[in-house]
Amino acid sequence: MSAEHHAALEKDVGPDNAINGAPENANASQLSSQMTHEEHEVAKAAARFGYGPLAKVNPTEYNLPPFGGEFQPGLYKSVEKRKFANPAPLGLCAFALTTFVLSCINMGARDITAPNIVVALAFGYGGLVQLLAGMWEMAIGNTFGATALSSYGGFWISFAIVLTPGGFNIESALVKADNGSTSMFDNSFGLFLMGWFIFTTILLFCTLRSTVAFFLLFFFLDLAFLLLGIGYIQRNSEGKPNPPVIKAGGFFGLMAAFTAWYNALAGIADSSNSFFVIPVAHFPWSPTGKARRTKTERETV
Repeated sequence: MSAEHHAALEKDVGPDNAINGAPENANASQLSSQMTHEEHEVAKAAARFGYGPLAKVNPTEYNLPPFGGEFQPGLYKSVEKRKFANPAPLGLCAFALTTFVLSCINMGARDITAPNIVVALAFGYGGLVQLLAGMWEMAIGNTFGATALSSYGGFWISFAIVLTPGGFNIESALVKADNGSTSMFDNSFGLFLMGWFIFTTILLFCTLRSTVAFFLLFFFLDLAFLLLGIGYIQRNSEGKPNPPVIKAGGFFGLMAAFTAWYNALAGIADSSNSFFVIPVAHFPWSPTGKARRTKTERETV
């Protein structure tokens, strides 16, 4: 490990947290002689990536929040020896685009009243592609990413099934059973959305050790599901889904879509294609947040 890399370590987490606890004035040769083979591999990874947690802290000694764009809120896992690329940006983009279109319709953009255009996206991109991304998260050992992406891929496929015109006849069957009223369908669809609100809340709790950008994605999505579910269950005086509540749900859906794109960009942008690293912000209680608040001896002199 070079002296420059050691200085970067010290700047981020302080001299007490340097690799192997080496003193501040240790030179590169002393550090190299003290490093194990595993630590040399970590140093090589730091030199290769040059940004984010990979370049600053030894992941074998610290519990790190994820690098922005990784769909992993738990312990940091090195990507150095992966057989697969990071599938999170693909799943995030598939989710973001489908959510963006549906949310625009929920907000009444361009006076569009029927969401049938979303069926194609929900089957092809938000559904199939996101489901594949979730399976690839499973392949790289990321339980959270596999659960989240696969589940939301299933959500979009099931959403498309409900809205497919003349296909599964779900809406028409419920309207017929309710003597021509849409109340039964609206109540059923509201319960469908409330179930996804509960699921998203569970995932939201699992992001509290993650980055702020990753947390906000699930926070906005959680509010969108809640408001849309309420909008379908608590209808207006005409017996239709409550327009102001549906629009509010659409607004938070748009926020979730743009936050998903932001996280996807953080996962795509690296030293091979970008001039800068996307800031994702660390919670103050995370290991990196605590380390950055701790002043080094040099800063206190």
